[in-house]
Amino acid sequence: MPQPAVDSPPDTGPDDSGHFGPYGGAYVPEILTPVLEELKAAYATYKDDPEFQDELRTLLHTYTGRPTPLTYCDRLSDAIGGAHIYAKREDLCHTGAHKINNTLGQLLLADRMGKERIIAETGAGQHGVATATACAKFGMDCIVYMGAEDMERQRLNVERMRLLGAEVRPATSGSQTLKDATNEAIRDWVSNPADTFYIIGSVVGPHPYPTMTRNFHRIIGEETRTQLRAEIGTEVPDALIACVGGGSNAIGLFHPFLDEDVRMYGAEAAGQGLNGRHAATMSAGTPGVLHGAMSLLLQDDAGQVELAHSVSAGLDYPGVGPEHAHLHDTGRVEYRPVTDTEALDGVQLLSETEGIIPALETAHAVALFQDVADDLQSETSDPVIVFNCSGRGDKDMDTIAKHL
Repeated sequence: MPQPAVDSPPDTGPDDSGHFGPYGGAYVPEILTPVLEELKAAYATYKDDPEFQDELRTLLHTYTGRPTPLTYCDRLSDAIGGAHIYAKREDLCHTGAHKINNTLGQLLLADRMGKERIIAETGAGQHGVATATACAKFGMDCIVYMGAEDMERQRLNVERMRLLGAEVRPATSGSQTLKDATNEAIRDWVSNPADTFYIIGSVVGPHPYPTMTRNFHRIIGEETRTQLRAEIGTEVPDALIACVGGGSNAIGLFHPFLDEDVRMYGAEAAGQGLNGRHAATMSAGTPGVLHGAMSLLLQDDAGQVELAHSVSAGLDYPGVGPEHAHLHDTGRVEYRPVTDTEALDGVQLLSETEGIIPALETAHAVALFQDVADDLQSETSDPVIVFNCSGRGDKDMDTIAKHL
């Protein structure tokens, strides 16, 4: 049987124009304006439709494997000292990451809209695999755009997508990573607006994508509240931690807690350091428009988007979701930079203490544990920290082995 719906807090945004404060909106070629209007109308119709929600909930339970466990990390907690650490196990979702939550939701929407051709972009490959998986399940054509460099360092996921019947098209311009894959997907979308549904993989892009993707991932935080109540007698921990590239796994964990007294930390990719090559948008970005929305970007004085770098292909992006930019500016969430070296140390720490090999994206969140525990110790005894274990590290073993 599917899991019952979990109560969630009121929707906190965006406004009618798709803005979170100054960020968001829809900055797209004119040919895509009616496409987005059609999508907004469809989402407004189905987001509260009982039949749609029942079908999605059943798929999330019987196909994805939800609810995912909330695992107490006792040896990790002892190693850090001063905090009780729990992992929200999105790595145990079918396909190995949280991405499938959003992909199934958008694919059901595409099906109801009569769209039979699906395109997607991917960085680390997990969104691409999730999209290819869902398309195979529903018998839809699937094209995934992926940076040529990312295809090399994420070969396993490329082969998984192809086995699932997807066509993987390389993006060979620019840095040949996620930004460039997104550029190619948008070009395809502009060329084929009538029959194509673009499943965007994070809380980025033009309105309504950031809100829609967030709401499909909000189940992460909703389940966490219910599981904490059963585990420790309260729904609200002292702190939440998640990695942030575009920011879908993080906003999925954070959003149901935004009105609560809980500290939230986003770990962004500082790469080789803020004075070197990095993808630390919150630390070094300025407002600008990328891929259809206003947000914080890495850009030069002339407004040209700069190349981003991270050891993690999924965080190698020069922008961030507009809701995260707003949460940063308002101070509701604290975003901290984590270097490649610190992330690799995080892989070792979680692997050796808990037998959980995290994705390199997730490892950035692990790297914040000690600092966050130290922060909380000055405020409360025995603090509880929940982090989003957003993906498993199988896909990254070549990179991890090379660096370690």
